Amino acid sequence: MEHIETVVKNLHPLEVKIIRAYSVDSELSVEKIERDLEFKAGNGNQALSWLAAKQLVTEKRRETALSYEITALGRLWKEQGSPEERILKLIQHKNGLTLPEIAGNLQISPKDAGSAFGNLAKLNVLALDDAKKVTLTLPKDQLVDGRPASGAAAVYLGALRVLLDKGAVAPIAAAELSGDEQKIMLQIAKKRGAADAPFRIVERETVIWTLSPDRDELAKALEHAGISGNETGALTAEMLETGSWKGMQFRAYNVQVPPSRLLAGRTNAYAQFLEHTKDKLVSLGFEEFDGPLVETEFWNCDALFMPQFHSARDIHDVYHVTEPDEAASIEEPWLTNIAAAHENGGATGSRGWNYTFDRSMTRRLILRSQGTVMSAKTLPHAKIPGKYFGILRCFRYDKVDATHLSDFYQTEGIVLGEDVNLCTLLGMLEMFAVEVAGAKDVKYVPGYFPFTEPSIEVHIKHPDLGWFELGGSGIFRPEVTESLGVHVPVAAWGIGIDRMALMALGLSDLRDLFSCDIEAVRMRRS
Repeated sequence: MEHIETVVKNLHPLEVKIIRAYSVDSELSVEKIERDLEFKAGNGNQALSWLAAKQLVTEKRRETALSYEITALGRLWKEQGSPEERILKLIQHKNGLTLPEIAGNLQISPKDAGSAFGNLAKLNVLALDDAKKVTLTLPKDQLVDGRPASGAAAVYLGALRVLLDKGAVAPIAAAELSGDEQKIMLQIAKKRGAADAPFRIVERETVIWTLSPDRDELAKALEHAGISGNETGALTAEMLETGSWKGMQFRAYNVQVPPSRLLAGRTNAYAQFLEHTKDKLVSLGFEEFDGPLVETEFWNCDALFMPQFHSARDIHDVYHVTEPDEAASIEEPWLTNIAAAHENGGATGSRGWNYTFDRSMTRRLILRSQGTVMSAKTLPHAKIPGKYFGILRCFRYDKVDATHLSDFYQTEGIVLGEDVNLCTLLGMLEMFAVEVAGAKDVKYVPGYFPFTEPSIEVHIKHPDLGWFELGGSGIFRPEVTESLGVHVPVAAWGIGIDRMALMALGLSDLRDLFSCDIEAVRMRRS
């Protein structure tokens, strides 16, 4: 160890307080230090990391603590009752309902209704009769406000209610749970994707530290030097005005302390990647297109020969605008042409989808769910031959994970010309996968989209995530091109540029592209 006087001079007041407060035999953690010494949140971690760098503390062990945090669904259960409680209250007054009727009455999903019924059936409270109707298997007088007065169901629902009440106040430590509560918690808590569970499983690791054997010598040196850790670090204007500085002890200045880090500004790595992609396409002769985030169902779906009964139009896939909820009109002759293509094929040579096209529905306003909407809007005015692209923000309901976001960027493009064919398209896909994304392994698989034939999906292999789809592509069907006044082949693609960035920037989670962790962003290179 370097000379004791040098070490003493380089100690921060937070470090001094720890050394003077604890012995060599003490077991220290961030939580213990901040509680005992009344440090601000984060100061304990800072002080221990500084002491570790000076080799004045040693890591003794790590302890993992399991706890459960209530989710938004859990708070809803606390306010309205769990599905089991609500079903029992309903059956108490309306016996003989089917499961779909129960789900409708309680406005819960059929899945939740079925799961809750299954739990109650296991607890011998409910059963299904021959007519598939839910019936009570115990007398109604044994139900008090929808809860069994005794038995296994009473224990289960009572323990569940206790857990919800506790969780609404603070996270519940696993060690605090009784045997019955632990069994129930294991059934209702999830570690990942906990949006559909009332509790989220949280694992926190605590590091236990001990002071080095030099602690005693350091403590004596600090006491001899009169350093308590309560010294003032800065002289303020207020101290000068009031004269309070006269009774204070100040920290010595260390002129050898390195200056603060200078952080030079630079472009965000993902923004730089997007610009690089744009430059790449412009250098290949592409013209850029762009458009509004709010589109009509006509351009987003109908113009792409997506039938109005297609599942992608469901509220769970498309975000609808409420005010205003529809456009005043749709441009002609495109509305008439597209309506005819849907109903009977029109002048495209197709038989269409054989249904009555709803001209009111086509005016509905939605958030753009795919970049292909701009390809469709560009076709009526495109030059032939021509090449167009856009990098567009899209919005589509999805469960967020490492490869899915509910709002994302797509690079969208079309190539028009007499000589355009599948080889043209495959060349573009290879350029995106290899040159832009930097993938080593690429494969093409058949796909299906209502507006292209043939349709191709391009997949790349990520070193951590494995194979995943980069995007879809194909040759536009005549129902799309002919209806919009284009009479030559059109190759089109919609590539998830966020996913390309995962490979190019060496990341493994799409959410890292939009991280608020400034240090992580600074370290990233495009």
